[in-house]
Amino acid sequence: MSTIYAIANQKGGVGKTTTAINLGAALSELKQRVLLIDLDPQASMTLALGINPDALDLTVYNALASVVNDDEALSLQKVMMTTKAGLTLVPANIELSQADLDLVREPLGVYALRDALFPIRNHFDAIVVDCPPSLGILTTNALAAADKVIIPLQADYLALKGVYLLLRSIAKIQRRVNRNLRIAGILLTMADTRTLHARDIIANTRQVFQGRVPIFDTVIKLNVRLKEAPLTGQSVLEYDRHGAAATAYRALARELLGQEVKRNA
Repeated sequence: MSTIYAIANQKGGVGKTTTAINLGAALSELKQRVLLIDLDPQASMTLALGINPDALDLTVYNALASVVNDDEALSLQKVMMTTKAGLTLVPANIELSQADLDLVREPLGVYALRDALFPIRNHFDAIVVDCPPSLGILTTNALAAADKVIIPLQADYLALKGVYLLLRSIAKIQRRVNRNLRIAGILLTMADTRTLHARDIIANTRQVFQGRVPIFDTVIKLNVRLKEAPLTGQSVLEYDRHGAAATAYRALARELLGQEVKRNA
């Protein structure tokens, strides 16, 4: 049975898509069977992996709509595609914004992604879901389906303040929707450790959340390669294989797999 990771934060620009792609690539390097799911109508993951969303006939929206309509004809498996980087992706495009209306109207719409994933969970070791920058029905779907949530947090004062709202939302989902959901950790991203501000935010985050919410040892530092890689349709692990960013995401993947080992021990 796979582990489903939701990459979530209601704030945009904190590295959700970057983390989803590069964590998936790093897990794949560790011989994990990985599925990436783009659950953001902006389709940033799809674009970053070299696919034109506007040219797609089938996306994750069609699979979710199939679940809502009790139509078994279109499964997630039929929507999957292999990117030129060799990653398996369920893509998205702007049509996914319609799901906000469809899923809200559906009594059990919060479980649409979970139900769509159920037939294929045994086909993968890790399923990584890139959530939109909101706490709407799509993010709730991801959290309802997930085993673990990873919270990318930009090493910035205002971003730190916003994480409390997300933690309250996650706690509510744990109580009402998905009692098995766990926080894998807060991942500090876009950290310019040359500045005192970033170093203070990192230290403060570890102090504030110590004993309450896990904080990954891995810190993703500000790195221009992370911005360049999507222009080539590659993960940073391929674009700059031996660079600092690739090394950091490999370390994150090892941390996650270490959690799994400890949990199953």
